Amino acid sequence: MHELRDLDHLVFLPSGDTALTRRAKKHSSLSAVVVRFSRARKRYERQGILVQEAALAQAEEECLSDDDLRGRRRQQDALRMQEEDEDLVTRMAARIRQLYPHCPDREALAIARHTAVRGSGRLGRSSAGRALDEQALRLAVIASIRHNHTDYDSLMMQGVDRASARHKICQQVDRRLSDWG
Repeated sequence: MHELRDLDHLVFLPSGDTALTRRAKKHSSLSAVVVRFSRARKRYERQGILVQEAALAQAEEECLSDDDLRGRRRQQDALRMQEEDEDLVTRMAARIRQLYPHCPDREALAIARHTAVRGSGRLGRSSAGRALDEQALRLAVIASIRHNHTDYDSLMMQGVDRASARHKICQQVDRRLSDWG
């Protein structure tokens, strides 16, 4: 274990550029991860790394030399992910219509679009959602009904706790599910 004074010849590279960080660490014979404790999140969060200055310079040169290639790859990846997302939305909307045949097409599509947003943490991005699991899609449909066809949001804004608000609207949700099923 090195003491901090043994690291004073290293330069700080902030987080954010994965390729530069990976290359700088590869070329540096000594490196250290810099973290800071976040009181709000109650965990340590990575701020960047300390690396040798020559290693950072070499990494920057390498990154500049293949910047165009990495940019094209990012564009291709973005297009591929967009196509995958559109495919998931299409398949999810079709499955919702299969499970709830009287659900309007536009509603099924809106539910699928909302549920399948990448990085949202919503049910549609879970493995069950991507697998079009019946229970996962049922929960997504219920959530949509709750927010779009009841006064649930108004109740929440009035300070009604979640459990009470859900209890007050459960018959409306059940009725809409029955109408769509």
